[in-house]
Amino acid sequence: MKVLVIGASGTIGRAVVSELAPRHDILTAGRNSGDFRVDVTDLASVEQLFRDTGKVDAVVAATGNLHFGPLAEFTPAQYAIGLNDKLMGQVNLVLAGQHVLNDGGSFTLISGILSDDPIVYGSSASMVNSAIEGFVRGAAIELPRGLRINVVSPNVLVESLAGYGPYFRGFEAVPAARVALAYSKSVEGAQTGQVYAVH
Repeated sequence: MKVLVIGASGTIGRAVVSELAPRHDILTAGRNSGDFRVDVTDLASVEQLFRDTGKVDAVVAATGNLHFGPLAEFTPAQYAIGLNDKLMGQVNLVLAGQHVLNDGGSFTLISGILSDDPIVYGSSASMVNSAIEGFVRGAAIELPRGLRINVVSPNVLVESLAGYGPYFRGFEAVPAARVALAYSKSVEGAQTGQVYAVH
């Protein structure tokens, strides 16, 4: 399969490429690195990405920025970071990508454990991750031509504990390589509308 990985330079993205590359033709894309450049917050940029890549069999997202902070100080602009980037950025990939995916192709998006297990300072992440999962369930029943869509919901990563560990006390961190297995299940399996929790 020809698999397009957006966010391939990140911790999860690199693990997904390592998992899928032995079996598939991998194209990488990112804001600042990869085979192709894309700003997922800009639908025109996403549409240009797909014009550049041509037809693909799978679109994999391992991208999305969020703001973390205390609810008492949160601003609408700070909530908009996650809404515009992690949520609508991935929605944009589906809106544009549904027209270039080959029949039977798939989307795999990313949410996160905070949709189910909130933490202090994480209200934006809980909101955005829950919205992504809702979008995937809704989109799954409308996509044509046998197209599939799933979402991977990882716990905090072992590789990210140095930066995020203090916010995730008591959480059992998972290695990025284990998260990548869920992407493999989505890309190479047959399910749709699923949330693959790697907790």
